[in-house]
Amino acid sequence: MLTMLQIQHIRYQSIIKGRSMRSIAQETGHNFRTVRKYIEQSDFNKPTKRKAGRPSKLDAVKPIIDTWLTEDLKRKPKQRHTAKRIYNRLRNEYSDIFNASERTVRAYVASKKKEFYGTDEGFLPLDHPPGEAQVDFGDVVFYEKGQKVEGHELIISFPYSNGGYAQLLKGENQECLFTGMIAIFEHINQIPTVIWFDNLSAVVAGLSGQDRTLTERFQRFCLHYGFESRFCNPDAGHEKGNVENKVGYSRRNFFVPEPEFEDIEEYNQGLFAVAEKDMQRNHYKKGRLISQLLEEDKAAMLPLPEKTFEVAKWQKAKASKVGKVKFQTNTYSASPLVASKEVWIKVDAYIVEILDEDYRSIIKHRRLYGKNLESMNWYPYLTTLAKRPNALKYSGFYRELPDPWQNYLDACDYEDKKSSLRVLLKILEESDMDTATRSLEECDKKGAPSSDGILLSYYRLTQESVDEILHLPSNLIEFAEYTPDLSCYDFLFEEVI
Repeated sequence: MLTMLQIQHIRYQSIIKGRSMRSIAQETGHNFRTVRKYIEQSDFNKPTKRKAGRPSKLDAVKPIIDTWLTEDLKRKPKQRHTAKRIYNRLRNEYSDIFNASERTVRAYVASKKKEFYGTDEGFLPLDHPPGEAQVDFGDVVFYEKGQKVEGHELIISFPYSNGGYAQLLKGENQECLFTGMIAIFEHINQIPTVIWFDNLSAVVAGLSGQDRTLTERFQRFCLHYGFESRFCNPDAGHEKGNVENKVGYSRRNFFVPEPEFEDIEEYNQGLFAVAEKDMQRNHYKKGRLISQLLEEDKAAMLPLPEKTFEVAKWQKAKASKVGKVKFQTNTYSASPLVASKEVWIKVDAYIVEILDEDYRSIIKHRRLYGKNLESMNWYPYLTTLAKRPNALKYSGFYRELPDPWQNYLDACDYEDKKSSLRVLLKILEESDMDTATRSLEECDKKGAPSSDGILLSYYRLTQESVDEILHLPSNLIEFAEYTPDLSCYDFLFEEVI
């Protein structure tokens, strides 16, 4: 228990001098919770003592409740005791010493939780200044090219105006975070002065109590765009409640039913118009259009830098004996020319590009999201083998070909193999290996397959009609029909006398 003089000193330093609770605690040596208690206390009346002979019905079990609540400090918030759970446990496990109502338990637990989990420094202010933003991810399912994707929405919200923008991404990695944020920055043509984050793994490399170590690339990103990054306390997502609400709002209003599209980057561009249409409504409290308030937000923000931050990261790797490389848990084809050699991998949110040691591009793949997946681009392999078809069977790549192509090429002579590999190359330039294999199988059904027959089958599969109708221009000169006179040749049929 502190003396009144000590309490007066604490309140003077806070209220008059404007010092933070943490600095006062460090100076006085008192516990932070103690300092906060007396700064926030408004009633200094001497408490009335409980009358003698009137003990609380909870006195016998208070140490048990306190122990459970103390142990909860080590648990995740969603797995901590509720007042009702404590009441039920006391009734079931300590019925011999417990005889209180649930209401009494609730009142005591509420007071202890306020003591244990009470407000700490670092919470967002209720009145958000213009120009600040909050960032968070949310889970969203969508379909790209007919394939179901368990993806994510990145939201940047602006608490002052209650405006916000969404971008769909396939991961929560650093490249996705930067890509989504840059797209929104460039759309509004401004940078928020302060951005609040949760403790995302793409941002925070390590966390020890209130101390966090940020990744170097994130620090470079902040410096590049000039905003101040601030962070919620661990397990305190409510500190950025505006964006938490916006994540759910966007999912319910923009992504139900699940969106379907061919290209995620193109779809994301369209999301800006969706968000801006939605902002043509009144703020829930200020009675003005969100779009108007957003302009006030933007007026307080920073200008864009001249140069865009380089999102892609580089990693060195060694290609396998068949010219494939691994990034994280997934495999990407490169080229037989770099088999067993070192290459560079350049990765952003959407693309994995493989380059040789001299930074010359070899091939690009759509980035895979998942585990133990493989992306195969056949073109570099076939380009090499089409020049040396006899080497095909002895290459490790040969075993990667679908069985129908292996069987067909085994039966080809040198020239047929060469022309068939060229046809395969042509099909892959326009389509994929599945279509090439279907073309081969369709041709095989009609008889002995050949390179020309495979190409014709491909056209039949991919075009409405192989026969083209010749449409002549309307300005052609018209000529009268000409019938030649062949009578001059009649003498050739005369009998020789």
